[in-house]
Amino acid sequence: MWLGPEEVLVANALWVTERANPFFVLQRRRGHGKGGGLTGLLVGTLDVVLDSSARVAPYRILHQTQDSQVYWTVACGSSRKEITKHWEWLENNLLQTLSIFDNEEDITTFVKGKIHGIIAEENKNLQPQGDEDPGKFKEAELKMRKQFGMPDGEKLVNYYSCSYWKGRVPRQGWLYLTVNHLCFYSFLLGKEVSLVVQWVDVTRLEKNATLLFPESIRVDTRDQELFFSMFLNIGETFKLMEQLANLAMRQLLDSEGFLEDKALPRPARPHRNISALKRDLDARAKNECYRATFRLPRDERLDGHTGCTLWTPFNKLHIPGQMFISSNYICFASKEEDACHLIIPLREVTIVEKADSSSVLPSPLSISTKSKMTFLFANLKDRDFLVQRISDFLQKMPSKHPGGHGGGKKASTADPAPEAKEKMKEESWNIHFFEYGRGVCMYRTAKTRELVLKGIPESLRGELWLLFSGAWNEMVTHPGYYANLVEKSTGKYSLATEEIERDLHRSMPEHPAFQNELGIAALRRVLTAYAFRNPTIGYCQAMNIVTSVLLLYGNEEEAFWLLVALCERMLPDYYNTRVVGALVDQGIFEELTRDFLPQLSEKMQDLGVISSISLSWFLTLFLSVMPFESSVVIVDCFFYEGIKVILQVALAILDANTEQLLGCSDEGEAMTVLGRYLDNVVNKQSVSPPIPHLHALLTSGDDPPAEVDIFDLLKVSYEKFSSLRAEDIEQMRFKQRLKVIQSLEDTAKRSVVRAIPGDIGFSIEELEDLYMVFKAKHLASQYWGSGRPTAVRRDPSLPYLEQYRIDAGQFRELFASLTPWACGTHTPVLAGRMFRLLDENKDSLINFKEFVTGMSGMYHGDLTEKLKALYKLHLPPALSPEEAESALEATHYFTKDSSSEASPLASDLDLFLPWEAQEALQQEEQEGSRNEDVQEKRGEEKGTSPPDYRHYLRMWAKEKEVQKETIKDLPKMNQEQFIELCKTLYNMFSEDPMEQDLYHAIATVASLLLRIGEVGKKFSAQPGRKPRDGVPEEDEPVATEPPQDPAPELQPPATGDPQAKAGGDTHLGKAPQESQVVGEGGSGEGRGSPSQLLSDDETKDDMSMSSYSVVSTGSLPCEDLADDTVLVGGEARSPPATARCGGAVDTDWCISFEQILASILTESVLVNFFEKRVDIGLKIKEQKKVERQFSTSSDLEQSGVSG
Repeated sequence: MWLGPEEVLVANALWVTERANPFFVLQRRRGHGKGGGLTGLLVGTLDVVLDSSARVAPYRILHQTQDSQVYWTVACGSSRKEITKHWEWLENNLLQTLSIFDNEEDITTFVKGKIHGIIAEENKNLQPQGDEDPGKFKEAELKMRKQFGMPDGEKLVNYYSCSYWKGRVPRQGWLYLTVNHLCFYSFLLGKEVSLVVQWVDVTRLEKNATLLFPESIRVDTRDQELFFSMFLNIGETFKLMEQLANLAMRQLLDSEGFLEDKALPRPARPHRNISALKRDLDARAKNECYRATFRLPRDERLDGHTGCTLWTPFNKLHIPGQMFISSNYICFASKEEDACHLIIPLREVTIVEKADSSSVLPSPLSISTKSKMTFLFANLKDRDFLVQRISDFLQKMPSKHPGGHGGGKKASTADPAPEAKEKMKEESWNIHFFEYGRGVCMYRTAKTRELVLKGIPESLRGELWLLFSGAWNEMVTHPGYYANLVEKSTGKYSLATEEIERDLHRSMPEHPAFQNELGIAALRRVLTAYAFRNPTIGYCQAMNIVTSVLLLYGNEEEAFWLLVALCERMLPDYYNTRVVGALVDQGIFEELTRDFLPQLSEKMQDLGVISSISLSWFLTLFLSVMPFESSVVIVDCFFYEGIKVILQVALAILDANTEQLLGCSDEGEAMTVLGRYLDNVVNKQSVSPPIPHLHALLTSGDDPPAEVDIFDLLKVSYEKFSSLRAEDIEQMRFKQRLKVIQSLEDTAKRSVVRAIPGDIGFSIEELEDLYMVFKAKHLASQYWGSGRPTAVRRDPSLPYLEQYRIDAGQFRELFASLTPWACGTHTPVLAGRMFRLLDENKDSLINFKEFVTGMSGMYHGDLTEKLKALYKLHLPPALSPEEAESALEATHYFTKDSSSEASPLASDLDLFLPWEAQEALQQEEQEGSRNEDVQEKRGEEKGTSPPDYRHYLRMWAKEKEVQKETIKDLPKMNQEQFIELCKTLYNMFSEDPMEQDLYHAIATVASLLLRIGEVGKKFSAQPGRKPRDGVPEEDEPVATEPPQDPAPELQPPATGDPQAKAGGDTHLGKAPQESQVVGEGGSGEGRGSPSQLLSDDETKDDMSMSSYSVVSTGSLPCEDLADDTVLVGGEARSPPATARCGGAVDTDWCISFEQILASILTESVLVNFFEKRVDIGLKIKEQKKVERQFSTSSDLEQSGVSG
């Protein structure tokens, strides 16, 4: 490519000049190509370590003038072809012009101007990409693609210099982090290391420092551990790796994939070496942190943040911290964690003004709200710009917005005589509101947390839950949304609604509010509306319990928005089909138990209790295991503090029962201990009458344990375990998420493998390996194949077997690398047929079970089974109508010179019937008799939606029955199909060591079968009858009819030429006209696949070991054999058979599977070929290597290549 001219001082260091003229020099990098020697090794090492562009472009052109010592680079190239093109252009277009100049400076100026002009012209034609990555970065991306054979769709995020530890030796090189892969490349003195790891395969990612590895990053997959160290900035690298691994896990979880966030703010000046993707990922991380800290809606995006101070009237201080601004909110967080948090929705803002600066209060900014509160910020660095941004956002705000200062008082559901304690609580909250403000704009401080811990009064609970969870903001900004959802979802039926109906009456049945239809109906509406809003979650058990409690403290709309906050922000992934979020937090809980209660941890692991308890505790926030009035206090704290509280309380409960748990002998005993303890957690301050707790009935014993006050439990949990921080929990969540999702993937793999019938023939290990290869293919379509049908969103709620599916293109690639029947250029054709055969429901996708069935047919079973599989590939539905059409064209082409007498048996109707009609005819013929295996299954799949469960039961019963297909069930094969079969066999033997013998054997068998077909035709010739069973009509594939009956001495054997894979182009060079025919006429399978029988005279191979004629892989022109083939046994040749011209098909000729089998059994070499065992394990290993084909074709030692 052309380069903007840059000065080069030493032109010949590390470069070799290959061509030169008075103005330009073409150079090659020393050591590139063969025979680089020691210099080449040193230069290669230097290029990798210094990340030189010469790795990608080992050729360059320099401009020079005779008297000057300075050279200018004008072009570079990755191949000799590319650089030669540039060189020739310079010679043809510039040399003559440059010779006219007198002054050397003018020459250089002209050349530089010309090159800049060319580059500008090239860039003008390119579509503007919006945000261009910097040049250095593009070069790195190019290197990455070239080095690791990645497609253009794979985007580089960033790259770092580091060392990979191979054994105890560090290999210095470059780590490339792309959206879907981690890649590493190192080349040191001839030792090359090239690694590719998919992010979806990473099971562990952590930063650690040991004696052996100084501060390093560890990356584990299922089968290897990798250590990288010596980073310049290990923190930044690890953070980015974490983000990319997280995205990959999300992709496995819900196929979200990676979408560049177009709505993120763009920087005014892009950084020199940071890609747009890296910048977007950083912005995404900041956004997530911002939203989590202030509990803001999911679509809120941070615009910027700046250091400042906030005047807090309640303690008369200027608190230092950060101000965050986004399109709908201004937020403040103090440097000290608990000092003060503030959220000001822009919809509440009335005035923003710059106050006068003073030495005490530099650059102050005052913001007033509708609730008559004024906030004073100072020490703002760029105040004018800030005010401008805020005013821009304010202008975009809708003029009228409902919602005053954030929730008025609500009447409590239960209204008994208020007790003194409740009155005091209300009073202290009212004083707090007076000092700190009420509603969304309240100053949130350590004092707020203290009050929450003491319990929120019944009358304020709903309002404060809405505020602390952030649900109030979403409710106010989406007026009418809930009512609209209820309207849309009413009367709609789905799996979720069925489950909701089942659980409605199990939701707090002990509470009076849900003992009548009114409460039940409200619960139904809220749950159904949410299932309608978020179909990926739909409904999950435990949501009913939580929602029923939310309804007790607010109206339906408020309960709905609280549920949204809970499911989508505060408990991410908790309520999806696989409760991943709860499993992740269960992992964190186990880890925390190890850290805080090491003695108990081991015992709990032995008993297996943690997994049993944590799910019910976390999913229902203790509501299902504790008396209602006590658990509500935990929910109060949860809405203020998040998951941290739940973990703290869980640890406190275990801590309180340590002694008893250590004495337990089994899981049941431990569960009883914990159950009885939880039943006796009481809330003595509750004003509502105690609600009997159903769980208590199960665990009540002879001596009831002592009561525990919920407030004491909370106090202990804060005293002992308050060192937990939100950031640490997020970090632990990431680590556990990798573990949980990968173990779920392993479970899915085992389930799918178990679903494969035992008679498939592969071992469990082989099936698991095949599953991984299959899954990798599916995921690849999500990375790069946006247009593919498989790239549409995977639905994790489907059965495991249906989650990963591949299309025909992907199947073709897998087939080519895994099949034991390699057929050279004919392989894709065979793969296409296999795919059509396996795709029984005709949705152009096959699942793993279908894929394995196809593979098994080629690998397992005896000779008969393998031949049966091959036979089926040459009958419909494996043969497609397209192949038939092209075959018909070829037939016309080959036979146009011959006599035009059509076979009397091939009627006009036969010739012109459309393919579908003919197929229908055959199906009528075959109904109830043959082809059970193919036809029945297809019929089943094409049926309408099943009426009821009995249909499924019948289907399962049918599947359970071993329907052993006998060879008699297979339909007969006509001439076209037989030719296709021969063609496949000829191609199959081309790379076998016994190639010659196999060709001779198949020629003998083919000749014998052709004769058998002819003989059979005589017995069955009845004029006017219907087409023979299972024999497709005129359009069925292939070019032409084979010779009728070659004599033994003129057998039409298989290609004696191993290179005759592509059309008739053989290394003998003796069949020019045949190859031309194939090229133009294009038989049924396209250029490379036909199997052309040529006569002896034309392709006699003098060097071959026999006088057999050579059959090139073309089609079968009749004229080649019409004149010189004679029938042995004195049978007269029937004219219709020979003169099958004008595209007519001899519908009488047919052969059965038994006849083919019997003929093949006569040739031991063929029997050995099909009975030979092939190890699929080796093929899978090869496939994994090829999956990421290295585009470098260097002869260097590729040691340590993995992935």
